[in-house]
Amino acid sequence: MTLRVLLADDQALLRGAFRMLLDSADDITVVGEAADGREAVGLTRELRPDVVIMDIRMPELDGLAATSEICADPELRASRILILTTYETDEYVAQALRAGAGGFIGKGIGAEELLDAVRTIADGDTLLSPAATRSLVARFLATPDHAPRHHPERLAVLTPREREMVALVATGLSNQEIAERMFLSPFTVRAHVQRAMTKLDARDRAQLVVIAYQSGLVHAAAPDPGPDRPS
Repeated sequence: MTLRVLLADDQALLRGAFRMLLDSADDITVVGEAADGREAVGLTRELRPDVVIMDIRMPELDGLAATSEICADPELRASRILILTTYETDEYVAQALRAGAGGFIGKGIGAEELLDAVRTIADGDTLLSPAATRSLVARFLATPDHAPRHHPERLAVLTPREREMVALVATGLSNQEIAERMFLSPFTVRAHVQRAMTKLDARDRAQLVVIAYQSGLVHAAAPDPGPDRPS
C-alpha cells in the first residue's frame, strides 16, 4: 500500500526537497502541497491524505491551528498529522499534542528518519521518544494551567491489563519495548493499546498519552535541574 502524504510548509524550497525525498520511497507518494495552514486544511478535506506533514509557523493559519481544525473534523479522522518544524520548544510540543498531532519532529531529522516517521504516524503510533514524553508532555500537562480535564472514573472502561498498557505508553515506550518488558508479542501489545484507544475515543497514541496524564493514571516527575542549574 502506498502512503499518501500532504506537505504543508510556507517555504517552497523545503517543500520541493521534502517531496523529492518522500517520492523516492517505494511506499510513499506526495499528493499535494500547501503554502499555509488554511490551504492545508482545504487540501486535507479534498485529498484525504494518510499523513499531513505540517510546519508550525505559516501565514493565514498557523500549523497548530490547522492541526486542531483537521483533527476536530470527524470526516478527517483517518488523516494523521506529523509536525515538522524548526521550533522544537516544549510549549509547541504540548500544544501540538493537545491539538491532536500524532508526532512532533525537528527539521534537522535525517532522510531515513523522516521516511520512517511518516510510516510510523500512518500506522497510528506516536513519534514521541521516552525522553520527550517525560520532559515535555508530563511537564506541561501536569501544570495548573493544564489541570486534569478527565475524571479518573473515565478509565473504568479499561481492563487492568489495558490500564497497564496505557501507563506504559505514557512513559514513551514503543509497542516493541512494552512487549519486551511484559514478555508479550508486539501483536498482543498492539491489540491491547488499540482497544484502549477505542474505549477512550483516543485518536492516536499521542492522545492516549494526554488522557493518561490528565486522568491521573500517571504523574509527571519533577524536572531534573541538572548540575548546572540552581536547585
